[in-house]
Amino acid sequence: MLLSNLILIPLIGSFLVLFIPSQYKETIKVVVLSFSLAEFLLSLMMWMSFDNSSSRFQFVEAYNWIESSNIIFYLGVDGISLFFILLTTLLIPICLLASWDAIKFNEKEYFIAFLAMEALVIAVFCVLDIILFYVFFESVLIPMFIIIGVWGSRERRIRAAYMFFLYTLLGSVLMLLAILYIYYQAGTTDYQILLTTTFDPEVQKLLWLAFFASFAVKVPMLPVHIWLPEAHVEAPTAGSVILAGILLKLGSYGFLRFSLPLFPYASIYFTPLIYAFACIAVIYTSLTAIRQTDLKRIIAYASVAHMNLVLIGMFVYNLQGLEGSILQQLSHGLVSGALFLCVGVIYDRHHTRLVKYYSGLAHTMPIYIAIFMFFSMANIALPGTSSFVGEFLILAGAFQTNTTVCVLSATGMILGGGYSLWLFNRVAFGNIKVQYMNVFSDVDKREFATLLPLVILTLVMGIYPEIFLDPMHLTCNNLLAHLGIYDIS
Repeated sequence: MLLSNLILIPLIGSFLVLFIPSQYKETIKVVVLSFSLAEFLLSLMMWMSFDNSSSRFQFVEAYNWIESSNIIFYLGVDGISLFFILLTTLLIPICLLASWDAIKFNEKEYFIAFLAMEALVIAVFCVLDIILFYVFFESVLIPMFIIIGVWGSRERRIRAAYMFFLYTLLGSVLMLLAILYIYYQAGTTDYQILLTTTFDPEVQKLLWLAFFASFAVKVPMLPVHIWLPEAHVEAPTAGSVILAGILLKLGSYGFLRFSLPLFPYASIYFTPLIYAFACIAVIYTSLTAIRQTDLKRIIAYASVAHMNLVLIGMFVYNLQGLEGSILQQLSHGLVSGALFLCVGVIYDRHHTRLVKYYSGLAHTMPIYIAIFMFFSMANIALPGTSSFVGEFLILAGAFQTNTTVCVLSATGMILGGGYSLWLFNRVAFGNIKVQYMNVFSDVDKREFATLLPLVILTLVMGIYPEIFLDPMHLTCNNLLAHLGIYDIS
């Protein structure tokens, strides 16, 4: 019942909030935060109960959904999905805290949307039936569409919400057709049975491309990345954190869970395509980040570069690259989410995200600048931070498989130093532009409480990554075995 409880708790919380009158704002916030913290504690219990010595799915639950069509509501987690669920349950209460005073209207609906999204995302990460995966995968779009469109910060928020919705929905239409084909061929949508099903190589190629159309938009890969900077810029701060920290992981998780093990021949066949798109994306979006003038756009383009580096790690087909890609996704969720929170701190004070208005904040906001510096360094994979371990493992794995890809993708680290350090230098140092801003206050207790857990986890993952890598080992080896590759390291 553990996994079903993880899905039900946020839904129960959002249902209870419906009956609280809108004028009781503090009560609504406390109830929502309490449910999200209970969810996080339950996910920690799941981690502590997880058996690292097994590659099988754990905490499995099965409920008949459409018995006549052999569609079962199957739940289970392995070493891959475990940490994505933990990342989700960690970031949601942080987002709720970050939104405590920032939302000025329709607070009840806003917090209900976040709890509903948490339930749907957790269902995506633990459901083991491909038709139900598709249902939840697409359902996540609805609360995020509402959050961007209603509580976005500028007039272009409606356009950004529709771009986000249409790009990601249209990409998934082909995946639905592929799922229907698989169902009629195999007679089931049970993921574990499909792992034992072999498809004709030519059919695999078509199915792989259909899934690729959906997952590539979510990652996002070039050239279907345009929606992401637009959505980030218009979304409220907490919306950007969830978008970068969790929703971008749905595409990469889809590659890990479905594309690689179900279509091994096609995955290897299309590997050069992934390398080409991902290497171009790493370099192009890093260069694009350098010339941006909006704080959120810089971090958004950096996110595209990091997520495409993650794809390279997946498709080098060795244990270092695979584990590095998962670890880098977790790290990106922490670091990128924290950078968006940092932008939100100064946006709440000055209501602008244009870099040209900020200068000399080290003189007036020293605690804020120390935190911003830490995450800027983590963003460029400074040793001792979580990103270093992930990127090092990805590049080590890529070097074994394709040195050209390794060299091209490593340029992202160099360019990352360019945009991160230049941004930090412009914001932190120089003369204070008093003609634009003359009221300054450092981070308050609530803002510090939202950022401190991310600082601690970024350091823990960077200094002692083994606690995160241990549960992944057998699952990643199992995934490589489905590809016909055996890595006993």
